[in-house]
Amino acid sequence: MRLRRGKCAAVAVVVLLSGCADTESSTGVVSASTPPTVSASTPPSASADTPTTGSASTPATATPRAQLMPLVQHGPRDKPRVALTFDADLTALMRKRLVSGKVKSYYNEKLIDELRAMHVPATLFLTGMWMEQYPDVTRQLAADPLFELGTHTYDHRGFTKHCYTLGTVPRADMLSDVRRAVVLLDRLDPHPTRWFRFPGGCYDGTALHELAPAGVTAVGLDVPGADGFAKGPEPIVKQVLSNVRNGSIVVLHMHGGDNAPYTAEAIGPIVKTLRARGYQLVTITELMRG
Repeated sequence: MRLRRGKCAAVAVVVLLSGCADTESSTGVVSASTPPTVSASTPPSASADTPTTGSASTPATATPRAQLMPLVQHGPRDKPRVALTFDADLTALMRKRLVSGKVKSYYNEKLIDELRAMHVPATLFLTGMWMEQYPDVTRQLAADPLFELGTHTYDHRGFTKHCYTLGTVPRADMLSDVRRAVVLLDRLDPHPTRWFRFPGGCYDGTALHELAPAGVTAVGLDVPGADGFAKGPEPIVKQVLSNVRNGSIVVLHMHGGDNAPYTAEAIGPIVKTLRARGYQLVTITELMRG
């Protein structure tokens, strides 16, 4: 089956996570073939060796040949709820900069402190390499009831050719790459979810087919925060507040460093304005519940 990637609902910044599929429901759950069960009433959880279809209440079954991995693009549009999500990228090149001392840290602790101070629930998507670099931080985040953790591949390579400058995961390695990150999350988080995000938003029918057995549900977005390599907090705030609506999934970054240096400064005005507009801030699990 071929996934149609024609007229996607592109938001202002194309460098972050956009995608589309054959059909989309009003709840944001996308089906590109025989639809797999997607249930977020409880975060899907299982070992990487025992894939599920994304529902904690449904027994794992063999993946039908034509089945693609499930996708969530946004939440229900009839409720004023918004999910703030934060990606923790770490690539081989970023790790070299970290080891060499060119970058002090790729953990934006100030951002996490801001979220905690404002009591903001959030879903955090962690690369496996980031979890290896910061295992104690991962455990601390997992223990915080404000947050839920998902995966973001092992080393943030793209799942299509020409995914910006991220490189490409070979087709034969796609499933093992994702499972590697899932195994790491399972070791560090006693209640891991099976939410997953593609690096750069790059995916196609091949990737969705190859990852169907992984037991993860891909989470897209309709509001990229544009905090990657931003020159200040103001453009980030404007980008989010200009595009958010009921059911939105906002994508920002939590690794800071030289890649996303102003996210912590932007998050306060974003949260205060969203709440003033009447939005409830929730995790992806809460957004998709029911």
